[in-house]
Amino acid sequence: MNLNLTGRHLEITPAIRQHVTDKLAKIKSHFDNVIDVNVILSVEKLQQKAEASVHISGKTIFVECEDGNLYVAIDQLIDKLDRQIIKHKEKFTARRHDDSGKHAAAE
Repeated sequence: MNLNLTGRHLEITPAIRQHVTDKLAKIKSHFDNVIDVNVILSVEKLQQKAEASVHISGKTIFVECEDGNLYVAIDQLIDKLDRQIIKHKEKFTARRHDDSGKHAAAE
């Protein structure tokens, strides 16, 4: 998994980098086929914004969150991302193991 961490109007400190990598380990434990993760952290006046685009096999998932605290925004971002990846994984496995359609058309 390639991680690209970018800060807009913000310096990425080692503590922020460690927090993001620790949280992304949760995503990797749910779904192994994560190819690339781009995380953009930015400051806009009083709002801290966190965006992530995750490239997985066959799809790109984009999530963004805003909050007054950057760490809270990162936590919310990871929660949303986790829900979307689990949803994608369930759809992927349901399509893969679904026998309806292909065998019925052949008969």
